[in-house]
Amino acid sequence: MVLKRRGPALWHRLGYLLSFVAPGVLVYACFVLAPILLSVGYSLTNANIFVAETRFVGLANYLNLVTDEAFLSSLRVTTILTLIVVIVPNVAGIGVAVLLDRAGWLYRVLRSVFFVPVVLSSVVISVVWMAMLQDEGLINTMLRSMGVDNPPGWLSDPNLALYSIGFIISWQMLGFCSVVYLAALQGVPQSLHEAASMDGAGPWTRFRKVTWPLLAPALTTNTVMLLITGFKAYDHIQVLTAGGPGVGTTATVAFNVVQIGFTANRTGESAAMAILMLVIIATVSGVVLRVLNRREVDL
Repeated sequence: MVLKRRGPALWHRLGYLLSFVAPGVLVYACFVLAPILLSVGYSLTNANIFVAETRFVGLANYLNLVTDEAFLSSLRVTTILTLIVVIVPNVAGIGVAVLLDRAGWLYRVLRSVFFVPVVLSSVVISVVWMAMLQDEGLINTMLRSMGVDNPPGWLSDPNLALYSIGFIISWQMLGFCSVVYLAALQGVPQSLHEAASMDGAGPWTRFRKVTWPLLAPALTTNTVMLLITGFKAYDHIQVLTAGGPGVGTTATVAFNVVQIGFTANRTGESAAMAILMLVIIATVSGVVLRVLNRREVDL
């Protein structure tokens, strides 16, 4: 009798749980898992909308990428851009968070101001900065008025364009990093600072010995988010330089995926590039997350 009573209740609870979880699982399967599986399938073929017959080619697309100079160049560009995007907002975000970790309406307003670029579209950000960084844009006009005869070509110089894009993405992500670090700073017990001050520790020593270790979870969150942002950068490149100036000087892997897949219509090669980049992002993010989580435990 006990089993008979528990049985319907158990099935009722399972049914309720499935009805609660099923919509989320269905959405995830349709918009995440299904596209990934389709991309894996396409990557093993010579799919092209202008070729009537689609043949299975196995790992040929992946093997071609390993020796493809354009892909290797885009991987190098992506790596450089990601390093900039990870380092600059993290370092600047800590500084901004420390400066804004104060009470008062002015600091609340400044927090909102710093966070505004995060919620704006990447295309809008790129259009505004393009107007400022063009050879005849606002920044170069100001430099000329200050006596600089030949101001830099921020977006037209192959040696500067990638770093300019890295700066723009870093500027946009600065508000996100600052908010995360600010939340972590406000969670640091004031009693720890007071105890350190009583022991004769100065501001820098208190930050290094007390505050910085407690910011470890915020550092982990920001680093992983910035890694993903740098690896998947596309919008800014498309608007600002379209992969130039020159041949592929700012073309990231994500940019080449779109160009090869939708402009050159080589769907199989594009899918292979996307899957390979997915593996790289997952591997790097997993390693970084493991290292930073271990650092949190050690601290």
